[in-house]
Amino acid sequence: MFFFDPLYLLFALPALILGLYAQMKVQSAFGRYSRVRVSTGITGARAARRILDANGLTHVTVERVGGFLSDHYDPRTRTLRLSPDVYDGPTLAAVGVAAHEAGHALQHQQNYAPLQLRTAMVPSVQIGSWLGPILFVIGLIMSGAVGQSIAWFGLLLFGATALFALVTLPVEFDASRRAKQLLVSQGILTPQELQGVNSVLDAAALTYVAAALQAIMTLLYYASLLMGRRE
Repeated sequence: MFFFDPLYLLFALPALILGLYAQMKVQSAFGRYSRVRVSTGITGARAARRILDANGLTHVTVERVGGFLSDHYDPRTRTLRLSPDVYDGPTLAAVGVAAHEAGHALQHQQNYAPLQLRTAMVPSVQIGSWLGPILFVIGLIMSGAVGQSIAWFGLLLFGATALFALVTLPVEFDASRRAKQLLVSQGILTPQELQGVNSVLDAAALTYVAAALQAIMTLLYYASLLMGRRE
């Protein structure tokens, strides 16, 4: 129903445009620097392993998983999972992404507060991201104070999604910062090679900014509907 509301388009369009631009940047940067080999010939998996071992994280495993850019660090099992292009690739793009995920493992080791907060929020976000909008719509359809209360409760649940997206930003930015420092300090890349890594990781960071903007704008749109109904 919201997609036919001009007001919704006004709120959603900036985030949509930024999201599409970010995805194009990621694919372009990753594609370009996936063709540039690292001077040391090291693969993403080996780079991640070297960074982990150098920081006392020998217990963290590095695994290959399917998919394109499906790379992530799982704090529950202390496992760093890399997509085939990253795991096996001796390229600037592969090494940069692998080092970024290793940066998350270091955050976990050091009890980095934003990462702890994001991990703790996962259950509430999983519920709020789908239940919040449902309750919100039900509340809008219903009349009276009960409907108003249900709608506000749905808005509150969805608000956790927006907060999660905001908390994600410092987590991702910090992981990229660590990655760039470690790649040079561990002798994996030369300072000159960091330009390619910067392009890949900066493009990836933009996708998280777009996701945060989308969540915030959707939340503001929901709030505007409730405020307008009350007038």
